[in-house]
Amino acid sequence: MRIAVAVAIVAVGAGPAFGQAPAADDRPVFRIASSELVVLPVAVTDGRGRLVVDLERERFTVYDNGRKQPITLFTNEDAPVSIALVIDESGSMRPKVGQVIAASLAFARWSHPEDELTVIAFNDAVRDALDGRSVSASDQPELHKALNTLVPDGQTALYDALSDGLDHLAMAARARKVMILVSDGGDNASRATFDEVLARAKRSNVTIYTIGLFDEGASDANPGVLKRLAEATGGQRFLPRSPGPLMQACEQIAREIRSGYTLGYEPPDRDGEYHRLKVDVNGPAGQKVVVRTRPGYFAAGRPGTE
Repeated sequence: MRIAVAVAIVAVGAGPAFGQAPAADDRPVFRIASSELVVLPVAVTDGRGRLVVDLERERFTVYDNGRKQPITLFTNEDAPVSIALVIDESGSMRPKVGQVIAASLAFARWSHPEDELTVIAFNDAVRDALDGRSVSASDQPELHKALNTLVPDGQTALYDALSDGLDHLAMAARARKVMILVSDGGDNASRATFDEVLARAKRSNVTIYTIGLFDEGASDANPGVLKRLAEATGGQRFLPRSPGPLMQACEQIAREIRSGYTLGYEPPDRDGEYHRLKVDVNGPAGQKVVVRTRPGYFAAGRPGTE
C-alpha cells in the first residue's frame, strides 16, 4: 500500500530520549514532488542486543530484490508515533492481568509523551477499551482507567483483534504506526484467519511487536504465530516468563521505537509485486551489528493499473 505525503512530513519518528526510527507510513511509500520513496524503519543493535545509535548515512546499504539502491532519505529524528496496544483478556490471562497492566503503564512512561495510544482488548469478542478515543502516552490516569477494564474471561479471538488493531492504526494521526500484541498466540474464536491477517499486516506499514505470555506446556499457546507476525513486519517477539523480563521487554520496545533510523529510496520498479529487502550496516570500528527492518514491501503498480 502507498500514500501521498507532503515533503514537510518526511522526517517523522517517535519520541524524545532515545533518538528514533522516524517515518514510515500507513503504507510503505512516501511521495515527494513527483517521485516516490520506499521508507524503512531500521533498528541496529550490537552483539549484546544494545541499540547502536548515531550512525552516519554512509554506513547503510539498501538492497531491493538484490539490487543496491541509492539512499535518498536518512534520519534518526525523534518524533511521536501511533501505537495500538492489543491485549488478550481471555480466561487464560487471568493470573497475569496485573502484570500486563503494570507493564503497559511502564511502557507508556518510557515512550514519547506525545505518542498516540489506543487499547484494543479481546476474548470471545474484540472491544475498544477507550471507546473510540486515543490518549497520549503521558496521560497515565486515562490509560490506567482503560487498562483497569480488563476482565479476563472466555475464549480468544486473536486474529479478529489484530484486524481491528490494523483498522485503528490505518486511521491514526501519526505517520509511523506500531502495534504491540500481548497474548499467548492461540486463537479459538475468530472469524478472520491467520493467513488473512498476516497478508494484511505485510501490506500495511505497521511494525508489530509481540509479547507471548503463557505457562510452560499451555495447550492453547502458539508462539510460532507471534514470531511470524513480528518477523513479517520488522518487529520482534518476546517470551518473558516472569514480571521482571516482561518489564524489560516493554522497555526494550520503547527504546527501539525511539532509537532507530529511517531510510528511504526511490523504488526501482512499479510492477505491483512483492520486493524483498535487505539493509546492511558497516558497524563502527569494524563492530558486528544486527540489523532489523521489514523483509519486503509491495511495489506500486504501473500508472493505470492500481
